[in-house]
Amino acid sequence: PARYFDTKTTEPISFFLSGLEELLAWQPNSNDEFNVSAVPLARRQPPLLSKRPRTLVCHDMRGGYLEDRFIQGSATSNPYVFYHWRYIDIFVYFSHHTVTIPPVVWTNAAHRNSVPVLGTFITEWTDGEKLCEAFLAGGEEAYGAVAEQLARIAQHYRFDGWLVNIENTLSAAAVGNLPLFLRELTARVHSAVPGGLVIWYDSVLKDGTLRWQNELNDQNRVFFDVCDGLFTNYNWKEEQLERSQRMAGPRQNDIYVGVDVFGRGDVIGGGFDTYKSLRLIRQFGLSAAIFAPGWVYEHLGKENFLQNENRFWGSLAEYLPTHSICTLPLTTSFSLGMGTSTFLDGKDEDSGPWYDLSAQDIQPLYPEDQGVLSTSCYLQDAWCGGSSLQLQGTIPPGEERVAVRLFSLQMPAPPKLFLTLLYKLEGPQPDDFTVALEVTTGDSGMCFEGNPTSLPEPNGRYHPRFLPAPPPGLAKLLAACQRGSHGWTSRCYELELQDCSLQDLFVIVSRQQPSPQETSFTCLLGEVRVLDTASVAASPPQVYNVTASQLWWQ
Repeated sequence: PARYFDTKTTEPISFFLSGLEELLAWQPNSNDEFNVSAVPLARRQPPLLSKRPRTLVCHDMRGGYLEDRFIQGSATSNPYVFYHWRYIDIFVYFSHHTVTIPPVVWTNAAHRNSVPVLGTFITEWTDGEKLCEAFLAGGEEAYGAVAEQLARIAQHYRFDGWLVNIENTLSAAAVGNLPLFLRELTARVHSAVPGGLVIWYDSVLKDGTLRWQNELNDQNRVFFDVCDGLFTNYNWKEEQLERSQRMAGPRQNDIYVGVDVFGRGDVIGGGFDTYKSLRLIRQFGLSAAIFAPGWVYEHLGKENFLQNENRFWGSLAEYLPTHSICTLPLTTSFSLGMGTSTFLDGKDEDSGPWYDLSAQDIQPLYPEDQGVLSTSCYLQDAWCGGSSLQLQGTIPPGEERVAVRLFSLQMPAPPKLFLTLLYKLEGPQPDDFTVALEVTTGDSGMCFEGNPTSLPEPNGRYHPRFLPAPPPGLAKLLAACQRGSHGWTSRCYELELQDCSLQDLFVIVSRQQPSPQETSFTCLLGEVRVLDTASVAASPPQVYNVTASQLWWQ
């Protein structure tokens, strides 16, 4: 069927639903199993609903369902990817189809990085009026059926809820039922999807007129009160932020103030001035909804996309609270889910472009320190997948090292940690530097390394003990310790901690010899793993009853 499979290639594709009939007729179907997310939403700290401002990204690119619709990837050159997941809290996939089901590759990539994904339910223009009249004016049975279907769809495809966008005028009967529909949808999504969300877009007013308010006020509050948040329109002024904050009271973090990166209309700042909007939003303790950050790709072009993308998100970083990883194992090769080649064990196995966001790895922080350090994605060489993480920087005169914070962690430390690192030093004198991992712990006061007789480290910085060879029993899994090849160096470490909580994982680049000059370095990171030794030693679960269906011989 053409909905589920690309007619040219027969490959499985992601899809949307058009109109009320398709929505109400939707049933799970064996053809759409490819579309079900295979990656559960990773836990994070602090939890999403903590009392702090959040950041929502609304991805709207040329109508949606572009190369990202190919569930098993495609040979696309210079595709659009998003990888600053640590800096955002919610990802919305937006298109102008009635029911936008997020392409499963986005859900997989976001979930791996602890970010929930919302689809979009939209009605607009005169068709939208008719559609709303049909299901809202029709009473409880009609709007209840729509709420039930939307909740079932999110549950079936394993994404996390909906942005609801009613952009057309409503009759008195329809608008009277709208808050009831929203309340019903929110309750059904909460019960069907753990951590599910329903967010309302600032459009229709309580009397049914379509007039964007750019704030929370008496005209639209009735919708905010029955769902998880309000996404405001983009043409706000400072006094509207102040009024929204006052009116929301304890729910100020549930107001997602719209910021259009394309800067259309009368806005504070878009493009590389987006930080001006964010700075103001955060002064009032409100959340932000960054609309169409694909501007970087669409407006500046795909040639220097990765460089421009780092510049764009780097300019916003101080206004984006990050979230931490709170489960082990942590293992990543830094792949973006795209590449110009496919690497395996440091060797270029297959040159040619590829794009598959499901293959994107857990992404690190991307720290920038003007003139001292830059972190970027490097496609020309990798240990595994399509890219490595490139650290470029200078060690200042008289100093011995630069510390690069890769991940923020927040969890109790297991008694024994096993860490592996694969790296490659580039440049004229690679032998002048050493590269190592460093773990920091939070203040628990009771935290010790190894046996309790050793003194606690100052400031909780631990240098895991270098292991020339893996401990027996783990040798098979940790063949990593001797597996550097094609110019990559492999290192294994062990760290024993008592009563500690993990806080950060750093990579340290040091000079072998102190020097009065500043020294520049370039280091590629190919893989980092942090493992709880006890769970690694346990044998993996057995897999039973594998079946293969829909075989297609070519």
